[in-house]
Amino acid sequence: MYVFLEVLTVILVASAMAMALAHALELPGKLRLGGQEYFVVQRIYYPGFTIGGGIAEVGGIVATFVLMLMSGGPVRFWLIAGALAALLIMQLVFWLMTQPINKHWLEEVELTAPAKRFFATEGSDGGPPPPTQEWTALRNQWELSHVIRAVLAMLSLILLTLAIAQGV
Repeated sequence: MYVFLEVLTVILVASAMAMALAHALELPGKLRLGGQEYFVVQRIYYPGFTIGGGIAEVGGIVATFVLMLMSGGPVRFWLIAGALAALLIMQLVFWLMTQPINKHWLEEVELTAPAKRFFATEGSDGGPPPPTQEWTALRNQWELSHVIRAVLAMLSLILLTLAIAQGV
């Protein structure tokens, strides 16, 4: 049972890392896009990344927490605790840096009822900002948040795999 939990945790954390890393690796290409092209590209992400990323991130946090509680030995415990901390900081970065921009950019997009609740766009006014300095500042914050999240996810996966290797 414990080995199953270790494997499941690695799969969930690796999945969360894959999505964050995918965003980070797109950065050079997306910086070459103009405002209109950037908004078109941005909108293709929301359905898949929201559902898949949400499941992987929440599942990874829960599985890592359970694994930490079941771990034996102080080294494994602290490595897993570090992995969990990185995942939790990833969430903070999302909710403080990424989500406000998602909400702003999706105000005028027709969303399903669950998506409207998640992105909190109901009752908002205004649409995506025009491609001006304000737009580039929002883009830069959104893109930076994903680079930070990718680094945190990678750190979490490294710490988790080191903890598992301690038990082998």
